[in-house]
Amino acid sequence: MTPDAPIVKELLFIGGGHAHALVLRRWGMRPVPGVRLTLVNPGATAPYTGMLPGHVAGHYGRDALEMDLVQLARFAGARFVEGRAVALDRAARRVTLASGRSLAYDLLSLDIGITSEMPSLPGFAAHGVAAKPLGRFADLWSAVTAGEGAISVAVLGGGVAGAELAMAVAHRLDAIGRPREVALIDRGAILSRVAPAARRHIMAALSRWRVVLVENDMPVEVTAQEVILQSGRRVAADLTIGAAGAVPQPWVAETGLETLDGYVVTDRYLRSVTDPAVYAVGDCAHFAPDPRPKAGVYAVRAAPVLAQNLAADLTGRQRRPFRPQRDFLKLISLGGKRAVAEKGGLAFEGALAWRWKDRIDARFMERFRDLPEMQAPPVPKNAAQGVAAELAGPAPCGGCGAKLGSGALAGVISGLPGAVREDAEQLPGDDAAVLSFGTARQVISTDHLRAFALDPALVARVAAVHALGDVWAMGATPQSALATVILPRMAARLQGRWLDEVMGAAAEVFAAEGAAVLGGHSSMGLELTVGFAVTGLLDGPPVTLAGAEPGDALLLTKALGSGVILAAEMRGKARGADVLACWEAMSRPQGDAARLLAPVAHAMTDVTGFGLAGHLWNICGASGVGAEVALGDLPVLSGAETLAARGIRSTLYGQNRAALEHVAEAPGTPRGDLVFDPQTAGGLLASVPDAEAAALVNRLRDAGFPAARVGTVTDTPARIVFT
Repeated sequence: MTPDAPIVKELLFIGGGHAHALVLRRWGMRPVPGVRLTLVNPGATAPYTGMLPGHVAGHYGRDALEMDLVQLARFAGARFVEGRAVALDRAARRVTLASGRSLAYDLLSLDIGITSEMPSLPGFAAHGVAAKPLGRFADLWSAVTAGEGAISVAVLGGGVAGAELAMAVAHRLDAIGRPREVALIDRGAILSRVAPAARRHIMAALSRWRVVLVENDMPVEVTAQEVILQSGRRVAADLTIGAAGAVPQPWVAETGLETLDGYVVTDRYLRSVTDPAVYAVGDCAHFAPDPRPKAGVYAVRAAPVLAQNLAADLTGRQRRPFRPQRDFLKLISLGGKRAVAEKGGLAFEGALAWRWKDRIDARFMERFRDLPEMQAPPVPKNAAQGVAAELAGPAPCGGCGAKLGSGALAGVISGLPGAVREDAEQLPGDDAAVLSFGTARQVISTDHLRAFALDPALVARVAAVHALGDVWAMGATPQSALATVILPRMAARLQGRWLDEVMGAAAEVFAAEGAAVLGGHSSMGLELTVGFAVTGLLDGPPVTLAGAEPGDALLLTKALGSGVILAAEMRGKARGADVLACWEAMSRPQGDAARLLAPVAHAMTDVTGFGLAGHLWNICGASGVGAEVALGDLPVLSGAETLAARGIRSTLYGQNRAALEHVAEAPGTPRGDLVFDPQTAGGLLASVPDAEAAALVNRLRDAGFPAARVGTVTDTPARIVFT
């Protein structure tokens, strides 16, 4: 998405298959201005299936065959939405996800692959595992290879995929010295659709690996120890792998699109023959002009045509027909580092063929790892002195919501003119205010976030959690919220869609806490910004920063590291799985934690832009105490410490550290740096009686929070020591 062009079109990708991945890479280098591109996928990565047998055989680690879709989406300027599509409303042009969320589109492209799940085979769901999708299978295979003792494995499906997996399984189990039996089962003849020259090589390899071949016999049930066949034969199987009967995802047949055996029927431009606003590529599509077998090579070849045709529809140019090749080179792995190469009925086998395959696979995956670096914006002509230096530095990152440092804020509020009111309490250092109405007391606070991600709903949910932090930290019950939303410039027809996403996601957070959303204001600007003014009701005195006592335990309810992860994500440097875990952590409300802590806490705050060290210092300063924190006890988000070790920092990190250089002593280690990392929607930091700390931590963990005791309040004022 080009931010300086008004958004006028919505392009929605469902699935992170090979074709979509290649189009995303191309889009990042040549976007269509004015289009918001969205990628929906069930997880942060998508596997390159050509390397799956090599992974099973132990030749490649799991990372080697996974494309990081979160990184790729950021490179393309596309928003990433984690989810699985379950329905399509073509009249409304909306796709519904399993979560219930609905996404609108002007153009839709499907690249969702197929699945080898076997729901109709009794016992398979409970005792078997499909080779596709990769996630569960890869996790289970990792556990198998870490185990001990003899094991029997049955692979269902005697095509090329099943044969490759059977040989890879045999190779890996032999390599780790685990006694095994491997069987390859098919309802028909093994490798019946493979060219005779290649089939001879593969059958010989199966024999060398002592794979038991079971042909012309259909599985009728899978149990925990065996596969029962139609003939009555029982094949021992501690692990049953499904590699046969790969089928389309069932919801596709319910879309109203013309399908053939569940596959979307497409025309020569890769569009649905039913609806020209819907494209389909890869294994989920049936290319009607020239039907081809299901093979990744066709998805790869279709990618540039898909990219051109989507751009043509968005800009009014001419589409290009897809012309798949009649034949292609097939490289079939044989368990060890040997392969068969076949094309045009000719085949040869050997280590050279495997090296050829390995090189092709590595070159394909390198396209998604060698993404160009984002360039700094050019310096305007005749710019004032200092502009070049500001542009050369890192752009304001989402890791701190682009907030100002404490130095810019110090003394501002205290120096402002204003009436002194008995019903408005000024509390030492707290971000929220307390208003009195007779015997009732109300907390009021406000906060906003510059978009740290390209998904408005995610930003809104996190902004709501972030804004409620001060209410929870004071022990108040959330009461109401008013929204302030700045949308990027866009067509009028899209404004309602975006506001629906923003307010719908935020309303879920507030409703769960019993707070009413009363309204707000919206406007347009350069980028998405979401904020809320919130109120809460107090049943008793507020929990403030003042009140921490020497000997108190310091408890933290969320893991640290959101700042460095978000800063790295903006630069395409963070692992997608770590980013999704970070987004999930930031989206987690803290109401349940506050209700456990507030009745016993002597002091409490939420950890946000000033980092753990800065917010702990606020408690120490207001309470006249010091603190010791054990770095090893800090909960840390996955990937954060590794990124800090690589020197990646949020833009507010330097100011946070400099502001405390005379009062906070922390080692110059990656974990030590994380105490100055600005947090978005961070956890609660509470000073509680030492005797109650252990029970509180257990109760917080039972409630699903990664809580920990991280330190102790000391009687040495104006000093924080991180050990």
